[in-house]
Amino acid sequence: MQKQHLRIALATATAAALTGGLLTVAALPASAADATKVAQADFNGDGIGDVAASGSGAAVSGQADAGSVVALYGSATGVSTTRRSTLSQNTTGVPGTAEKGDQFGYALAYADFNGDGFDDLAVGTPHEKVGTDTDGGTVAILWGSRSGLTGKSVTVTDPAPSSHDYWGMTLAAGDFDGDGKADLVVGSSAATLYVYKGGFTTAGTPGARTTVKPPIVAGGTNGPQHLAAGDVNGDGRTDLVVNGYSDDWNVNYWLPGTASGLSASSAVKLRLGIVTGIGDINGDGFGDIVTGVGWDAKTSEGETVPDSSDGGRMNITYGSASGPAATTYITQNTGSVPGTSEKGDAFGWDLDLGDVNGDGYQDLVVSAPNEDIDGVSNTGMVTVLYGSPDGVNVASGVQSFAQSTAGVPGSDEKGDLFGADVKLDDVTGDGRADLLVGSYENTADGAVTYLPSNGTKIVTTGSRALSAGASGLSTSGYPQFGSVFAD
Repeated sequence: MQKQHLRIALATATAAALTGGLLTVAALPASAADATKVAQADFNGDGIGDVAASGSGAAVSGQADAGSVVALYGSATGVSTTRRSTLSQNTTGVPGTAEKGDQFGYALAYADFNGDGFDDLAVGTPHEKVGTDTDGGTVAILWGSRSGLTGKSVTVTDPAPSSHDYWGMTLAAGDFDGDGKADLVVGSSAATLYVYKGGFTTAGTPGARTTVKPPIVAGGTNGPQHLAAGDVNGDGRTDLVVNGYSDDWNVNYWLPGTASGLSASSAVKLRLGIVTGIGDINGDGFGDIVTGVGWDAKTSEGETVPDSSDGGRMNITYGSASGPAATTYITQNTGSVPGTSEKGDAFGWDLDLGDVNGDGYQDLVVSAPNEDIDGVSNTGMVTVLYGSPDGVNVASGVQSFAQSTAGVPGSDEKGDLFGADVKLDDVTGDGRADLLVGSYENTADGAVTYLPSNGTKIVTTGSRALSAGASGLSTSGYPQFGSVFAD
C-alpha cells in the first residue's frame, strides 16, 4: 500500500479532527515550474495566464472522491468562477468513467505537449481501477484550445502495469533534452520514472519513451512524493528535482537535463524537504532550488540548522553552471519574516515562485497552513518574500496574508489551512505575478483566494474567493478544491 506522505497526513489529520471523519488523501501540491523564468499556463491561447486547480476529493454523479479539475481562465480582472471549465471523467472526451475513489486530478502538470500553441494539462488519477488492478492508475492529457480545456484528451498508457501501482501519482513537464518540444515525466509507486520525450501527437503517440531511476536508499521501493522541473545550471535544458524519493522522505535529488534527456548518473543529493520550486531569485541566469520542510525538524541530515526550530523552514540552494551550489535556510525566525517559528506551524508546507513586481528577480511565496492566529488553530497564513541580486530579501518588503488580513475574503477559522497550496502566476496579463491561495475552507470543501499584484507588490484590492460550489464542484464529502495547483 502506498505510504501517506507526512504533508498529506498533516492536512488530513487537521481536517479530520475538525470534521470528525477521515478525509481522502489529497495530492501533493504543485510547485514552481519551468526554467529560470517561471511561465504561466495558457490553455486558451489569449496570452493571459490560466490556472488549473484540483478537486480530487470531489464527488461526481454521486461517486465519492471521483475527482474533478477546474481550469480558471485569466482576464484583465484576474480569475473568477465565471470564466472556467470544470472537468471530470464524466466529461465528454475525457477517458474513463467517474468512479468512487478514483481521485482524478491527484497530480497535474501543464505544457504544450502537441505543439499547437495552446497549453495542455496532464492529469493523474492514481487510484483508477485498471482491469483487476484496484489502484493501477491512469494519466490523461487534456488538450488546450481556443476555448480552453474542453475534454478532448488522450490516455498516456502505463507501459508496465504489473510493475507498480498508482500510475500518475506524480507528474512533471519540461524540455529535458533541449529539443524545443515538451516532455512529460510520470511517476508511480515504483522507483523508476517514465519520461515521454518529443511531445505527443493529438492521437497520444509520444516522440519517444525512456526511463530514469535516481539513486535510492538500500531496499527502497516506493516512488517519489513530488517532482519539480526547472533549469538550475542555465544550459537551456530543464532539470528535475525529485523529492522524498523511495522509503526515505528526506532523500532528494537533482537530475540534470542533457542532450539525451535526464541523467541519473549525474544526480546530486540535496537537503531534505517535501516540495520544491525552481526559479531565478537572484537574477544570475541560474534556477535556484527552494525546498519546503513543512514539518517539525531542527536538523538537516545531522547538521544543525541555524536559526531554526520545530515550525518548519525553507532550504534555498542557489543554482550555478555546475548545478546546485550553496544552501541557505529561512524560518519564521529569520530577519523580518512575519510570525515566530512554533512547533507545528508547517512553514514550508508549500511554495511557488514568480515575478510579482517585474524587476526580473523571481519572488517567493511560502505557506504555513497550520499557523495559529489569535487562538484560532490551524487557520493558516502565507508569506511573500522578494528576490534581489543577493537572493531572497528577508530584511525588508516581506508581506504576510491570512483571512484576518484587511481586504482578504473570509475570516480565520479553525482548520481552514489557508495556504494548503499556493501559486504565483500572471492571471491579469500585465506581466506581474498574482497570488492564488488554496485552503480547506468550509470543512474541506476548499476554496481558491485570488490576491492581485498592483505592479509593485501583492495587494488585497480586487481580491476574491472562489468557492468549490461556485466553481462547479459538488460539495458532498471533502472536495479539497485548491489543494493542488498545476505546475
